[in-house]
This record gives sequence, structure tokens and C-alpha cells, in this order.
Amino acid sequence: MKRWTRGASPRVTTEKADSMATFQFNLVSPEKLLFNGEVTQVDVPGSEGDFGVLAGHSPFVTTLRPGILTMYREGGALRVAVSGGFAEVSDAGLTVLADVAVPVEDVNRDAFAGFVKDAEDAAAAAPEGPQRDKLTLRADQLRQLQATLA
Repeated sequence: MKRWTRGASPRVTTEKADSMATFQFNLVSPEKLLFNGEVTQVDVPGSEGDFGVLAGHSPFVTTLRPGILTMYREGGALRVAVSGGFAEVSDAGLTVLADVAVPVEDVNRDAFAGFVKDAEDAAAAAPEGPQRDKLTLRADQLRQLQATLA
């Protein structure tokens, strides 16, 4: 049986990180195709928790919660605020269909505050029950994203 021994631990160097395997990533919103290209990693705000995708990831489909999607590609990382949607990991790569997707640096904070207020008002106006719970959760998630963007 092999044992782990003390010694030099493996470290990822910049050189190794630059040579990481890439995969196809598509980020689509109703307005336009925001990104279509090769990336080394994408961190996604999933509805059941954040997850990272690397080349060769197992296929699955999930929903998104409002949050920050970060893609790593040649030339650096790009952070995009998303308001929800779907993600599909397949043998062909990762496709994210976002309800709304805006690069973090392009988010209009005042307009986003209005978006959060609308979500809060909708939750407050809903009758007690599952629909109100769902709207309240969405308003909470949007407030968390607003705090992250601040």
C-alpha cells in the first residue's frame, strides 16, 4: 500500500495554470450572446450552491440563483452578474442561459437597486404560501448580490 509521505507538496505554478486544459463556454442572455469561447474554468452561482467547472466535468443541468459568474480565460478573469437562469455541462462544454447577465463593471447600481425594490414589493404583495416564499427568497438573493456589487 502506498503511503503519503512528507516532502515537497505539489504546487500549481503560473506556468502550469497557463497550460490548463480548456473547454467551450457559452454565456447567453435573451438580448445577446455575451461570450463564446475557450476557458480554463467557470465558477457559477447555482441554486443549490456555487460550483466550478473545469474541462472534463461530468454532465449535469441545474438552475442559477442571482450571483456572480466568474470565467477564467487567457487574458484574465471576467466577472458577470447574473440574475438567474440555467446551466448545462455536457461533453461539448458549458452553456449558461442567463435571465440577465451584465459584466460587473457595467452594472448600473441605481437601476439594480430598483430591480431589488421591485422584487421586495412583489414578495410583500404576494399572499401567504409557497409563491410568497419563492418571491421572498428571490428578493433575499438579489439583496445579497447587491451587497456583493457594492
